[in-house]
Amino acid sequence: MSVLSRLAALAIAGAALAAPAAAQEPNALVTVVTADHPQTQLMSMVLTMQAMEQGRSAHILLCGPAGDLALADAPEAATAPQPPRGASPQGLLQAMIGNGATVEVCAIYLPGLGAGPEVLMDGVGVAQPPAMAAAMLAEGTMVWSF
Repeated sequence: MSVLSRLAALAIAGAALAAPAAAQEPNALVTVVTADHPQTQLMSMVLTMQAMEQGRSAHILLCGPAGDLALADAPEAATAPQPPRGASPQGLLQAMIGNGATVEVCAIYLPGLGAGPEVLMDGVGVAQPPAMAAAMLAEGTMVWSF
């Protein structure tokens, strides 16, 4: 086997070994927010937005008290500006929707509220458990919980 043939074989073997590692690089992010504290909600939005800016796709699941962020008529805690930059959890959520994030409330949020999807702001859907579980289990997906 010539030197060039050996180098080519090593390059192909090296690429084959590197491929599985590259496939495991996270390329999607699922952020699950259940916290009721506005500062925690805001920080979850800040970090998710940073991940999007670094090339990750984002799927945000809002459950329990955090589901209120998705309401068209959200409580003041969701919309009030917070220091140090005057951002609100709902404001950053809307910005991420505009940048392509998928945002959904838990399937049991609206029935628990006694309301239908018409109370949600534009761009927010209702998660379907099989699809949400698949998104969370997909290879290369990171899951953050707040």
